[in-house]
Parts: sequence; C-alpha cells; structure tokens
Amino acid sequence: MAAVLPATAFAQTADELKADATTPGDVLTYGMGYGLQRYSPLDQVNKDTVGKLRPIWNITISSDRGEEAQPLVYNGVIYTTTHNATMAIDAATGRQLWRAAFEYPPETNALACCGIVNRGAALFDGRLYRTTLDAHVIALDIQDGKELWRSKATEIADGYSFTVAPLVANGVVITGISGGEYGTRGFIDGWDAATGKQLWRRFTIPEPTEKGGDTWPGDTWKRGGGPAWLTGSYDPDLDLVYWGTGNGGPWNPNVRKGDNLYICSVLAIRPKTGEIVWYYQFSPNDPFDYDGTNELVQADLTIEGQAKKVIMQANRNGFFYVIDRENGKLLTASPFVKDINWATGINLDSGRPIESEEMKKMRETGAPFVVVPSALGGKNWPHMAFNPDTGLVYANTLNATMHYEPIAPEYRQGTFYLGINFLGVNWPDKERGYLKAIDPLTGKAKWERPYEIPSFSSVLTTKGGLVFSGDMTGMFSAYDADSGKKLWDYQTGSGIIGQPITWESGGKQYVTVSSGIGGVYALFVGDERLANVPTGGSLTTFALGD
Repeated sequence: MAAVLPATAFAQTADELKADATTPGDVLTYGMGYGLQRYSPLDQVNKDTVGKLRPIWNITISSDRGEEAQPLVYNGVIYTTTHNATMAIDAATGRQLWRAAFEYPPETNALACCGIVNRGAALFDGRLYRTTLDAHVIALDIQDGKELWRSKATEIADGYSFTVAPLVANGVVITGISGGEYGTRGFIDGWDAATGKQLWRRFTIPEPTEKGGDTWPGDTWKRGGGPAWLTGSYDPDLDLVYWGTGNGGPWNPNVRKGDNLYICSVLAIRPKTGEIVWYYQFSPNDPFDYDGTNELVQADLTIEGQAKKVIMQANRNGFFYVIDRENGKLLTASPFVKDINWATGINLDSGRPIESEEMKKMRETGAPFVVVPSALGGKNWPHMAFNPDTGLVYANTLNATMHYEPIAPEYRQGTFYLGINFLGVNWPDKERGYLKAIDPLTGKAKWERPYEIPSFSSVLTTKGGLVFSGDMTGMFSAYDADSGKKLWDYQTGSGIIGQPITWESGGKQYVTVSSGIGGVYALFVGDERLANVPTGGSLTTFALGD
C-alpha cells in the first residue's frame, strides 16, 4: 500500500514557487528558483567544512537509463523521475514512500535522439507534473502518486517526444517538445494545471501568413525543426517566460535559405496566452545543430554603470550572451570556448553573427570544413550555475570539432532528417572539456579545470563558496568557487549526468545528486574508458558528519 503523506504536503502555492530561490528548506522549481541560477544561500557546508561531507543514505531508483532529472523537495519529501517512473522518497531516511510506474510503446525508444531520459518534474497545488517519452503530460497526486490527468500533445510516429521538465508559471503548466532531428515543427504548450486541458500552443516555426513566415522558403516551415526541449525560466514581476528553441531542420541550411525564425532563439512569452512579446535569434539559418535551448539564467548585473535585469546563456555556438530580459536587447556576446571558426564575433548593434570566410564559403559552395564548436556545442544542455557573491558563472564546457559537409536531404518519417554527411564529432585525446568559472560580461575564465572525459553534469553553487559537479566516471566533487581547487569528492558508482541540489531541514544542510550513466556522449562517442562504468539509477544524499 502506498504511504500516506501528511496533509501539509498538499499545497504548493504560486507565492511559494516565486520564493523558491530564497527558501532553501524546499526545492520547488527546476533550477532551484524561477531564475535558474542553481545557487543556494546555504553555507553550513562551506570551504572549511566540506571535507566532512558524508553520504547519509542511498536509494536505487530502478532504472538503467541515463539519470538527468533534477529532484524536488517539499515538506521533507524528495520527488524525482526516471524515463518510466516517478518516486516520492522520505528525505530524512531515503525510504521510498511511493513509486508510480508507467509504460510507453517500445517504438518510442527509436525516436529519442540523444538518450531515453527525463529531466524532472514540477510541483503546484498538491500535484506533480511531468512529461513522458511518448509525448504525454501527466499530473499525479503528491500524496500517493495516483494519476489525476493525462494529456496527449502529439503523435510520436512523426518524430516527437518529451524529455523536458514542465514549468508552472502564473498557474499554467508549460512544456516544450523534442524531435528537431526528425523533420518536425517545434512547439511550446500551455496546459490547465487542474484539468490538463490545452490552453494554447505556440509553434516555434511560423506559417507563411504569420510574422516571420517569410523567413522560410516554400513549404520548408512544415519540417523546420525549432524544438523546445529544455525548461525555460520565468520572471513573475514581468510575467514573462524565457524559453529557448533549437536547431533548424534539416541541418543543411541551403534547403531553407533565410533566417528561419524562430529557430535557435529565445522567446519571451506570456504564460497565460503563449503570446510572443519579444525574441532574439542566436544563430540565424543555423547549419550546425547550435540549439538555443540551453538554460536562460536570470540575474541583475551592472553593465557600463547601469543596473540591468538580464538573462544569460552559454550558447552551443560558443558565445556567451547577456540580454536585457525586459526588451530582448543584446547587451554583450563573448566567446567562452577557444578556436571558434564559424564566426569571428557578434555584432552588438544588429545582434547578428559576423560569419567567417570559411563559413561564407560553405554557404556559397557547399564546401566541407571542420567547424568549431561541434554539434554538441561549446556547452551542451547540462546547466550552468550563477553565484551572485562571486559574480561568476560556473559551467561544464566541451572541446571538440566536427567535419561538416552538406548533402541533399531526404525526409523519411521517424528517421533523422539532417542533409549532411555526418561523420561524428572529433575529440582530442586529452582535455575534452573543462569546468570553468566564467565572467558573464567577457566570456573569459577566471579559472578552469580540464577533463579528459567531458562532464555532462549540471553545476550547483552555494554561498558557502562551493561549486558542485559530477563526471562520467561517477565522481561527485566540490570545488572552491574562487580558485577551482578541488576540496572533496565521492564515488557514486555510476556516471553523473544529472542535476545536484542542496536544501536544509532542522538546521542541517543536505546535498542530493542522482547517478546513472547515459546521454548523448555515452551513446554516440564509444569512449572505451567508460566501458567499466556500470549503469546506475540511484539517488544519494549527503550531510556533514565526523
């Protein structure tokens, strides 16, 4: 019989969600706050004490897939997801309170581009919301895991899927679709939190009669890509949701000449209606799978003596963007990885990339070239963290190139629709990635730590002067936020590709992380050094001890 939770566990109000970043006793939102800063004001675990961090419990979450979900914490209960189950766990003991499993058609697995994963849930008004790989959104009662409603977004046979964690903004449950490699047309949906009724759908690729439709030749808009597979951020004061969109389809840009709105963009939308208030496009007519879906982190920065409300993104194209979140004006754009060769910079007046001669030649002649960054980007989806105490962003970055050669595309339902001769990503023998402390206004690293095997872990930072991150071999580590010195580590047993959190209870600070290897690097690279890293599916919580 499922455990019954106390009645106080039922209600998560809109005010509680707004206050999540400053109330560390709970973690109610993806990103540990609507601004996605992944920063905690807790400092009991700090540079001096982190050496005493010990595991207090570990629980299997019964999955051998990649574990990318961010746990949530409310009233002493941890909620987490896998690709086919949702769990409630007693935060003090690690005892499972309930587990709600489900099945989806086996053919769905073939349509998951980059891993059979789920990135987490959302909480609101006594319900837990999550997506499923077969393109459904479901709501569960957080008391017992009972399914309250289930809504179908689209047909998986067309190449669509869901891996995204929902966002609850102004009472609306918001989700973004995956499937940009399959000749799909991306969209973002708003759902009624109580009933699951679809309130609105915002296609990320406009029809010819809509604004931006003239940036698509012929009927290319019908399979134009623009997926929206990573959770956006929300500014309650402005009532704006910031959601990133992904690559154009097919990858061959000569098939769809034009800017191709709104691929590789950030959309500022009204959560009640889906109305686009403003947009900014990072990579017009993107050829390289430079998704603009990476997290859009909010901060208040001083730029040229003026206080600015901004969003920040370390884009896959290798540039770090700072954008005014009130009006979409580009404020700064700086390279944060080395040797970018598709562009020489970003024009701050026009907001457009300044394309390199190699890039221009490829566009004019279809000539192949080795592009930097690769399709996996200067940074992939794992989240960076912003520490307002240091003013730095902490991110796991990548160091790879890609042979790029456009060819004529052929659309076949349910298969990759790329239009390039894809020979894979080229990795150096050493230093395949870095954990970096980045100045958001310059893109320059205050410090960096190299990885021989790149990290696909999200990053957490705290007022205790720490940065937490994991790696593909299973090591979970804490670093000095000022110097990058490693201060502590612990072997979790499987590769870490998830999202660590920290929280407090009874005056004690805890750190929780999932372990379970998978994701795009493990699937496609064939790194022999990972051959002996076992599949995982566990959750570990740490606290200070003797």
